[in-house]
Order: sequence, then C-alpha cells, then structure tokens
Amino acid sequence: MSSKNRLRAALVALVVGLTGLATAGPAMAATQPATSVVSSTAQDEAPLVPTAFVDLPTSDLKAHSDRHKIEVTYTNDTAADVTVAPQLLVSSPDAGPFLEPTDVTVQQRTTDGCWKTVQLGTQTGTLFTDLTTAQRVLHPGETLTTAYRLTVLNPAAQGTVQPRIALYG
Repeated sequence: MSSKNRLRAALVALVVGLTGLATAGPAMAATQPATSVVSSTAQDEAPLVPTAFVDLPTSDLKAHSDRHKIEVTYTNDTAADVTVAPQLLVSSPDAGPFLEPTDVTVQQRTTDGCWKTVQLGTQTGTLFTDLTTAQRVLHPGETLTTAYRLTVLNPAAQGTVQPRIALYG
C-alpha cells in the first residue's frame, strides 16, 4: 500500500471514529481513547466501549448542602468473568438550566473507607463519572458495591441522579 493510500485509510478511520464518538452521547464520552499497547491476545484487553448498561433507580437532585449517599451494586450472575464499571449520571432538566461540574461534588468511598473526590465530565448538561478508571472484572457470583457521596453546592441546581453499571464485552 502506498503512503498516499495509507494516509487516506488513516483519515477515513479517524473520521469514522470521531463520527461515532460525536453521536454516542455522554456514556461514550466518559471513556478515554486507547493508548497504543501491544497485547499477546485480544482477550487480554477489556473493550474500550461499553456494550450495554444496567440502569439503577433514579432520584431527584436534592438542592441543598446535605451529603447524599448513593450505592451502586451489581452481581455477576453469569458463568463467565464480566468487566463492569459503575457510573453516576447527574442530568439537567430538559428545559435547563444546564448543570456545571461546580454545581455538585461527588466523592467515592475507597477500599480503606476514606472518601475521594471524583472528577466529573460534562456533555450537554449531563455530568458523569469516568468509566475507564472504574472498570473492574467480576468473577461469576461476585458482587460490586460502590458507594458515592453527592453534595449539591449550588442551591438553584436541579436535575436527576442516575446510577448505572456499564457492561463490557
């Protein structure tokens, strides 16, 4: 393949990738691009894009400074290992105003029981936690439980909190 054809192929791949990301919405924006890593087999790497989501019960964003605990739980009830990632979405009302990351603080409980502030991404009024750093492999019968603490900093903030689990592969 000539260098001119390789350049065209690379440009087409880039355009296809960007088009897919632009239409994918907040869930896909929460995933980060892959770095170049050589793997001995394709099974050694978790897929970069979730194949499905398990939506958990939503709640209204309570606009005051109290901390609200949110627990995201998922059990692998299959016979195979499953890669999952817990995620919180904080969605603005359809009519606006759009939420900003400075309107809320989200913290996650670490394995040693401390609270760690989580960076939020934003896309079209939806705030979300990152999927790539939250990925875990659950063995058959294992349960993932992730505790979050959400504090509303802007008393005028309105919206919905939607916890969910991203499934890979």
